[in-house]
Amino acid sequence: MASSDQTVLQFSPSSASLSAKVHPLVIFNICDCFVRRPDQTERIIGTLLGSVLPDGTVDVRNCYAVPHSESQDQVALDIDYHHNMLSSHQKVNPKEVIVGWFSTGFGVSGGSALIQEFYSRETSNPIHLTVDTGFQNGEASIKGFVSVHLSLGDQPLAAQFQEIPLDLCMVEAERVGFDMLKTTTVDKLPNDLEGMEASMERLLALIDDVHKYVDDVVEGRLPQDNKTGRFIADTVATIPKLSPQAFDKLVNDGLQDQLLLLYLASLTRTQLSFAEKLNTAAQIL
Repeated sequence: MASSDQTVLQFSPSSASLSAKVHPLVIFNICDCFVRRPDQTERIIGTLLGSVLPDGTVDVRNCYAVPHSESQDQVALDIDYHHNMLSSHQKVNPKEVIVGWFSTGFGVSGGSALIQEFYSRETSNPIHLTVDTGFQNGEASIKGFVSVHLSLGDQPLAAQFQEIPLDLCMVEAERVGFDMLKTTTVDKLPNDLEGMEASMERLLALIDDVHKYVDDVVEGRLPQDNKTGRFIADTVATIPKLSPQAFDKLVNDGLQDQLLLLYLASLTRTQLSFAEKLNTAAQIL
């Protein structure tokens, strides 16, 4: 006869609704640390700094690399360096605290559980951010994880990494730089006009997507979503109501101001160069 007592295998639900926002400075710092990594170092790990927003979202604003060495069964971190860097950062930004750690590579790798255990002593429920610095297939694989404890009854067994929603907070200028990181070779950085052209093309593509979504909802091909509808309405309401003539005048005035600044900057460079040559000639004579 089977016993009525059963042992239940369960996960800890503490991180079920956790999400994170990552600012572009974090991604740029991680890529820079990876480029400057020591020889024969396969991946870079480091500390994530930020804060926890009132809604529970982890806001990741800064980071720094931590020297380490790892093998198949152990990981050694330079804890003194980690604490010194944390102290230096908090002198500048005292509101930024440890919210987790990062590593380069695709997804969770060996030794991550040991590092997660260390950062669990530094902060409660740390997040683990992975950045694929190789940008495989032309896409930046940036993922966030938290550890979920697996227990057998009251006996803890292990920790499992669970992916959480991740939002990259970028303005348009930052996204242009982020897109440049995806390309393996770059002939030259885009100028202002090329950057504006790429931004306008992306804006037109987004407008087409929104227009198609609205048509599908009106025709009944997609279910309506009140939250999405209010967001679209609020976005459209922020656009100023200008006539085509007033809009053209506004753009032309802004363009003329930009050209005037470029002319003044070029004139200043020419004057400084001319003054330097006159000074050199006077010293020779």
